[in-house]
Amino acid sequence: MSLEVGQKAPEFEAKIETGETIKLSDYLGKKVVLYFYPKDATPGCTAQACNLRDNYEALQKAGYIVLGISSDAEKSHVKFIEKQSLPFSLIADTDLKVHEAYGTWVEKSMYGRKYMGTARTTFIIDEKGIIAEIIEKVNTKDHTAQILK
Repeated sequence: MSLEVGQKAPEFEAKIETGETIKLSDYLGKKVVLYFYPKDATPGCTAQACNLRDNYEALQKAGYIVLGISSDAEKSHVKFIEKQSLPFSLIADTDLKVHEAYGTWVEKSMYGRKYMGTARTTFIIDEKGIIAEIIEKVNTKDHTAQILK
């Protein structure tokens, strides 16, 4: 399924690192940065998370709630959040339901080997739950600038 700007963002229910279940509709009335990333504690994902952490105040001032999401389990997210002092929650999409709803679980290729993995993609969702922007070419070291541009 391919999502487009102007469409309603798919509703989901998933657990965050604390084990608490959240729904996208919990954030109606707020702007949401929903960023899909491949794996906790890997170089690119750490650079991206730290860039969002370092600019978190500016994102909050602009009215954004930041939610990261990967297929890692809650336990992995807790370690990643603690090690990097991340001020936002990470969603554990271990069953890939949210990835599939957003079209971010895709076939990838490395060294000629094909495998399934996360397409690093960020969805900016407006206060009404509509996709306002989709960032597919994520600059991990300066992702905040792409969001706030």
